[in-house]
Amino acid sequence: MHGTFTAKNETTHLAQNNTQRLSLFVFSLFFIFGSITSLNDVLIPKLKSLFSLSYAEAMLVQSSFFLAYFIASIPAGLLIARIGYMRAAAIGLLTMAAGCLLFIPATQVGLFGAFLGALFILATGVTVVQVVSNPLICLLGSPTTAHSRVTFAHAFNSLGTTVAPYLGAILILGSINEIDPSSLSPTALTAFLAKEAEVISNTYAGIALALLAVAMVVWQQRKQLPASTNPQRANPLAALSLLKQPRFALGAACLFFYVGAEVAIGSLLTNFLMLDSTFGFNAELAGKHVAYYWGGAMVGRFIGAALLRHVAPGKLLAGAATVVIVLIAIAANTTGSTAGWSILAIGLFNSVMFPTIFALASEGLGARAAQGSGLICCAIVGGAIIPPLTGLAADLSNLSCALIVPAVCYAAIGFYGWYARRAAV
Repeated sequence: MHGTFTAKNETTHLAQNNTQRLSLFVFSLFFIFGSITSLNDVLIPKLKSLFSLSYAEAMLVQSSFFLAYFIASIPAGLLIARIGYMRAAAIGLLTMAAGCLLFIPATQVGLFGAFLGALFILATGVTVVQVVSNPLICLLGSPTTAHSRVTFAHAFNSLGTTVAPYLGAILILGSINEIDPSSLSPTALTAFLAKEAEVISNTYAGIALALLAVAMVVWQQRKQLPASTNPQRANPLAALSLLKQPRFALGAACLFFYVGAEVAIGSLLTNFLMLDSTFGFNAELAGKHVAYYWGGAMVGRFIGAALLRHVAPGKLLAGAATVVIVLIAIAANTTGSTAGWSILAIGLFNSVMFPTIFALASEGLGARAAQGSGLICCAIVGGAIIPPLTGLAADLSNLSCALIVPAVCYAAIGFYGWYARRAAV
């Protein structure tokens, strides 16, 4: 009897250790796709400089990246249902590595479109990994602590979005400051651009090697998930009927506007901070300061978690959106450090928006919450549409005036927060 009890305790202990180990893997996945996504913010000014792009053209970097969410989210869910979470995560990581390696031939052909194609493949892998990570971290452990695990996991995501722009500024943007391309002869300029493009391919080749190593580790753990986490197959089109519910449909639209606005501002930050009317930084220093934008989101996530214990989510969302609109107005209508720090401070108030919008839209869905989660992820395609519109506005006027585009998005977010301020019936 005692031996049976001891064996049962040992089995439970092993299962707990296995779950904890797998949770660490999932936390690393959050860090990885957060890092890759925010690295676009320093890649954009580099490609803009290399190919002499307009702001609208440079924003196609984000269009190529976030279009993958719209196209690949539902297929990613089907892949998970067919082969399981860990195998799908490994495939996602391998796809990310393939996208990174495609930067090498893109450098050799020297075409902006080739870089966009590589980014789309990379983002397809990111989409698969993200679709795996969000539900999996909820399954690994007690349901009563799922919310704390998700918050903790998203902190790893925010850590990635904070660290990557700083390191990327050093690796990718540093050499922009050394030579003025306009002072070079045509032959020297060609050689310079080839060398600068090689800096990008070398950076992403290094990332590919790291991703391949992580994919191997995840693949080795593919049979370690408990049977209770096996996903159920479902009709992917069944979730479309949820769009008939106003709270959910408006929430999906709100998420579209939020991701678009967040990405648009992050994409323009480096160039905005380089303006003589703000900080007048060089490219590398401006790129490093992007870390404050994403770091604010990391800090604000913990502050928001505490505030949500006392403030209705809808009211907090509306309040945060209002503050962001004020910060945008200050950044657009002032100069110097006031303008620079105002736009960087937006990250702090962005922090609560994604999880709050997601939760408000999912309220009252009951057993259909999983379907709603898959469908609402498609709204992340806002990151492919809003940034080019913002870039076009910058081309037609200037960066300060272009901020009106994300400001309109935040106004829509504020409206939804007020609309959903009461709990769903």
